[in-house]
Amino acid sequence: MASAGVMEIDEDKVDDAVLALLWLTLHDERRAWKGFDWDALDRLHQKGLILDPKGKVKSVVLTEDGLRQSQALFTELFVQKPRQ
Repeated sequence: MASAGVMEIDEDKVDDAVLALLWLTLHDERRAWKGFDWDALDRLHQKGLILDPKGKVKSVVLTEDGLRQSQALFTELFVQKPRQ
């Protein structure tokens, strides 16, 4: 447990949220705007979910696996479930 005032961040959860939000800004089939934390984008690249985010281009390219996971996470985290 973290000491008072210091949060221990679950980077995998952050990465899931960033990957899901990349789906929200998807354009040109596989490109998404890269206005997210650079460390998170680097981790997604290391996990093989996006191509290298470094460079002057303002978007990243999702891999095939990244595209699938991005859509699934977006649905899981942000799509409302029907009420019963």
